[in-house]
Amino acid sequence: MKCLFTGMILFIAALSTHGVAKEVASKQEALAYGKQYPSYKETPGKAFSKPFIDLAKSCTPAVVFIRAEGSMERGYDPNSMFNDEFFFHFFGGPRQRSSQPQVSQGSGFIISKEGHIMTNLHVVRGAKKLTVFLQDGSNRQVAATYVGGDSHTDIAVIKLDDSYGNNYPYLELGDSNNLEVGEWVVAIGNPFSLEASVSAGIISAKGRQGLQITDYEDFIQTDAAINPGNSGGPLIDLDKKVVGMNTAIVSQSGGYMGIGFAIPSNILQNIKNQLVENGVVTRGFLGVSLQPIDPDLAEAFGTSTTHGALIADVVEGSPAEKSGLKQGDIVTKMNGNPIKNPGQLRNDVVLLPPGTKVELTINRNGKLMNIPVTLGEYGANTLTSSTTVSRHLGFSVDNLTNENIQRFKFNQEDKGVVVVSLEPNSPADKAGIKPGFLIMAVNHQKVTAVTEFNDALQNVKSGQRVLLLVRQGQVMKFYTLKAE
Repeated sequence: MKCLFTGMILFIAALSTHGVAKEVASKQEALAYGKQYPSYKETPGKAFSKPFIDLAKSCTPAVVFIRAEGSMERGYDPNSMFNDEFFFHFFGGPRQRSSQPQVSQGSGFIISKEGHIMTNLHVVRGAKKLTVFLQDGSNRQVAATYVGGDSHTDIAVIKLDDSYGNNYPYLELGDSNNLEVGEWVVAIGNPFSLEASVSAGIISAKGRQGLQITDYEDFIQTDAAINPGNSGGPLIDLDKKVVGMNTAIVSQSGGYMGIGFAIPSNILQNIKNQLVENGVVTRGFLGVSLQPIDPDLAEAFGTSTTHGALIADVVEGSPAEKSGLKQGDIVTKMNGNPIKNPGQLRNDVVLLPPGTKVELTINRNGKLMNIPVTLGEYGANTLTSSTTVSRHLGFSVDNLTNENIQRFKFNQEDKGVVVVSLEPNSPADKAGIKPGFLIMAVNHQKVTAVTEFNDALQNVKSGQRVLLLVRQGQVMKFYTLKAE
């Protein structure tokens, strides 16, 4: 009994000692925080919250609520929360029709004292009237004008009217390359039209690609709460720098489920500079077709890693060909920075201005080489429209002009002719051919232009079979059609 009693005393004493130690530690922690934040020294919890409190107070005045009024083309109910294009594009929410003009609502943030604002293009696209609701305490509604937008990245810049002054509060863009997974970030915006709403979370992942949200993807993933109306708002680090623009979420319900995506600030910086200075965006062009490296390809090409981008084809007359790049080369670095996959190389190239000189490190037959390349201009396509109709097969094709590349979301490096229309109940229609399909070969004969397509079909007669090699998205497929 005595031993048991003694054990109980020791146990209680240990608890007591632990409690005292915990209290002492808490006081020491409070004092430590107190040195940095004197007004909060008595409560460590308040001290921990202080960076978030300061950020909210400092940054919220530069975040705006945007109301974009357009034509009656789609006719949304402006009083419905479902009128945010962000909601439609990524949530699949119900569209509500009305006879009233289309109204899109979203967020944005001021990036200059003169009143330039960055937002998502889908928030302001096609707007005939832009109204910005300031959140700087003035309760002002300021008219704005459209400066420019980039559909490939879903980024736009608008500007507040000069008549309201040129000393607006603004946010600075940070370096998204320095972000760490696990780092705290804050999202500010206007979810469900609730102005100046602040949510916090961490960086969940970096470099998210293949989401089919925009053409060029390198998204930051965060668990900071993002909802309809947040689109175009800033994602901010604790240094009060914008590290991303909130653009989309993954959701099965239409609301927050812990996975949000933001465009990195380094992409924002590039697009912003071009839009503000020129009103348009130009991109670097290398001129290669790329594919990822799987273990079998790595073994075949004599490399021990699957990192890098394998050059499957080199465009004739392109910067790549002029610099000496060849089919079968594996690009491992650009300007000394490792290349993990084709998507990374593609993004790195198109986000550089034409004329930029880069150095590519390649693996050619097991030998590493450095090759300098001067980038051309993406979209500088010399092909002109030349639509032709195949009466035998029942569809029309056109060259890969810049307009068709943009319309059907092809790459500048793609080769072939694009299907632009079909005749009902024709052989092509019955086989499942659709507008936007890229025809790359006819009867095993490669076609890169309408003239070559016509040449390949000139001897085809009614009743004969025609073999087409077609690409739909990233899927290649053979179709056999019986000519009429």
